[in-house]
Amino acid sequence: MCGLAGWLSYERDLSTQTSIAEEMNTTLECRGPDSHGVWTSPRALLAHRRLAVIDLEGGRQPMAAPAPDGPVITYTGETYNYRELRDELRSLGHEFRTESDTEVVLHAYLEWGAGFAERLTGIYAMAVWDPRTEELLLVRDRMGVKPLYYWPTPDGVLFGSEPKAILAHPDTEAVVDAEGLREIFGIVKTPGHAVFRGMYEVKPGTLLRFSRSGQEETRYWRLTARPHTDDLDTTIGRVRSLLEDIVAEQLVADVTVGTLLSGGLDSSAVTALAARATAEGADDGGSPRVLAFSVDFKGHGERFRSNVQWTDPDTPFAIEVARHVGAEHVVVELDNADVLDQDVRDRVLRAQDLPVSTGDMEYSLLVLCRALKERMTVALSGEAADELFGGYTWFHDPQAVEAETFPWHHPFEKAGGIGALRTIGLWGRLGLTEYVKRRYAEALEEVPRLAGDDRREERMRELTYLNLTRWENFLLDRKDRISMATALEVRVPFTDHRLVEYVYNAPWAMKSFDGREKSLLRAAMRGVLPDSVLDRKKNPYPSTQDAAYEEAVRERVRAAVAEDDAPVLKLASREEIGRLLDAPEGTYSMGGPWSARAVLERLVEFNNWVRLHDVRVDL
Repeated sequence: MCGLAGWLSYERDLSTQTSIAEEMNTTLECRGPDSHGVWTSPRALLAHRRLAVIDLEGGRQPMAAPAPDGPVITYTGETYNYRELRDELRSLGHEFRTESDTEVVLHAYLEWGAGFAERLTGIYAMAVWDPRTEELLLVRDRMGVKPLYYWPTPDGVLFGSEPKAILAHPDTEAVVDAEGLREIFGIVKTPGHAVFRGMYEVKPGTLLRFSRSGQEETRYWRLTARPHTDDLDTTIGRVRSLLEDIVAEQLVADVTVGTLLSGGLDSSAVTALAARATAEGADDGGSPRVLAFSVDFKGHGERFRSNVQWTDPDTPFAIEVARHVGAEHVVVELDNADVLDQDVRDRVLRAQDLPVSTGDMEYSLLVLCRALKERMTVALSGEAADELFGGYTWFHDPQAVEAETFPWHHPFEKAGGIGALRTIGLWGRLGLTEYVKRRYAEALEEVPRLAGDDRREERMRELTYLNLTRWENFLLDRKDRISMATALEVRVPFTDHRLVEYVYNAPWAMKSFDGREKSLLRAAMRGVLPDSVLDRKKNPYPSTQDAAYEEAVRERVRAAVAEDDAPVLKLASREEIGRLLDAPEGTYSMGGPWSARAVLERLVEFNNWVRLHDVRVDL
């Protein structure tokens, strides 16, 4: 999966600045522990950290075309259709020295120029420097699975897979102003916004071209609205067929591939299809069983109490799915010490470059990914199914559907979640009501619409678009940063653009044809998964319900605000934070990024973030 960084300058001689590129590259070591390299020229420096997945010996980067003054690429991610593209390029006269997908992408650029991105199927972020034209291209995959950031300079640009790579450059400074804090606490995830002043994120499905004449942005892919002509049975069959092909395609690697299995519909579907494809494709003597990992908390089954988000524990369902599909199953069991461990929390903070957003979920995910890495290098995950098929409660709550805000804001506010930020005065101090309203209006302007849709269909199309382009990117970013902090590549079959394009345009009546969430996906998996899993209500990623954990978090907040120079006091006073600390248990009971516990987590981590990353908060 790897990491990349680089520097383009039309005024400075960068051939003498290699040490800076190496420093930028070093910040990404966890993303690519297998090898590293820096390509140097007067105008451009390209750096790369490699996690070897395909062609372990031949795919080293940065990779240059064999011709004199040919283009150079530094590339992260996977192009799943690279074999088909290689065959096509060979028929056009191209010769290949390696078996890597990186070389195929480089030759695709040689053949089709900037139009090459439209031919790629996969998850990727890359930089291509062409000395012949002195142009730099930054390209990001269609759904934004792989991150890519940039910092325009007076005579060029800095870029990297993560903000920390750019902030390692001596000409940058980690400054976060009120606008950046609004992004952090508003849970908006505005495309292109990078929180740090002066920094931006390459938008999904976008190609940026930098030349002596300036910067040019091109969207090479976006969601479009078109009529859906298949009937229900055909649609269900098409969803099943697409998923079978996509999962099989994403199992291709020269390293061990497994799955993340929660016992919910999405991860169970991926695991079941991966198990089938693995068994069908196993060589004689090879293992036909897919390896599936789950996470749980010690004593969780005994302590569990159902609430508005979690209806039952995950582990029994994960065990049932693994047995049903014949997967080798491992449960990683955690206790409070695992998620309170300061080293774990610091690693998460370094990985995300921002204060945590959903509390203990980030820490448990890191520990889980670390356990996976001991057995595999690549894992398939079920992210994006809820956004695509309509799995969240806010798709089915009439008040949330009609609320004039991002759909995930309404249920949190309804259950008192946003009240935690209001209690400490931060919601009003940052002007989050106005900020969210403005960003929501901007997002609605983007929604592709279809003439003839009635108001109900139009609204559900809006909600799906908002989830796929905002909420999902929030979750994908979390998964990428934390998994890559352990050098684990996570692939996400439900983000494949062919599936997204097809299901996005299926009418809402089909997506909820049986009166439940994710009707199409459940129907497509009927006969593949146990009925108990198919008929189970959606549960989010597991979170501890141990009251001792929440009390430990509160103690850390108390210790943080007791310091005279505590950075968190820039956000709220001791008295305001004290009101949240003293609120009776359950006052802000809704889980998620605005629960009292998650807000308290973020307050204490704000202290650590400012100090760990040397952030200047400019309010």
